Amino acid sequence: MRLSITHETTYSYETPASYAIQTLRLTPRNSAQQFVQEWRIDVSQDCRLSPVEDPFGNLTHSFSIDGPIEELVITATGEVLTEYSEGIVRGTKERFPLSLFLRDTELTRPDPDIREFARSISCGEGGDPLATLHALMRRIHAEWTYDKEATDPSTSAAKVFEQRHGVCQDFAHLFIAAARALDIPARYVGGYVFDPGTTETHEAGHAWVEGFVAGIGWIGFDPTHEVCPTDRHVRIASGLDYLDAAPIRGTRYGGTGESMKVKVAITRLDRP
Repeated sequence: MRLSITHETTYSYETPASYAIQTLRLTPRNSAQQFVQEWRIDVSQDCRLSPVEDPFGNLTHSFSIDGPIEELVITATGEVLTEYSEGIVRGTKERFPLSLFLRDTELTRPDPDIREFARSISCGEGGDPLATLHALMRRIHAEWTYDKEATDPSTSAAKVFEQRHGVCQDFAHLFIAAARALDIPARYVGGYVFDPGTTETHEAGHAWVEGFVAGIGWIGFDPTHEVCPTDRHVRIASGLDYLDAAPIRGTRYGGTGESMKVKVAITRLDRP
């Protein structure tokens, strides 16, 4: 599948900021499942983008700008060719031992309720890791309500379990917390997903999970859509949780009344 992607983030300030520094994880990289035909990042302010590969193998860019900054627009755009792989991940940068992906973070730490939830699924599937991960995806999709107004980036897996609603990021954190509670390595993935049923722009990218199964390797699971990632998914960045794969992270000095708007548009260029 050949997909054209445009991801635009606009920051506006009621009173200008005097300085800003940002790190961007907005660039996909080649793997067995996707080939980046072209990609570019534009920033509305005069600055220099410094590329670097982070410890997880994500392609990042950083920049700093001096004010006054009334508006800042960051646009990532390009084309990616994708292949269907039944969710199996091949050709990614793997620098860490699997044990790292069993480590709890503030966003993915399982509480007793999550541990019991995970155990009940594992026992129901006879302890088989692959069957357990598929069942975990189905349960989260069925029992948690998608609600984009319910959470924010700091919402933990335990809070999501309690509230029973959230967005793709929250479902990914809950999935990771349950998988790691069962000693199954799991990691957060940020990217995009093409919805052939709509031409509307989205207010954010997408998030899913990859779990490791011995004898197979890393496999993707998208609990929001109850599917292993297909050629509709474009993988951008991964890590222990959202903070390691956030599209944009940074800080500013000065400025008040910050607002942020995100528009993501994905179009299929080849024929179905």
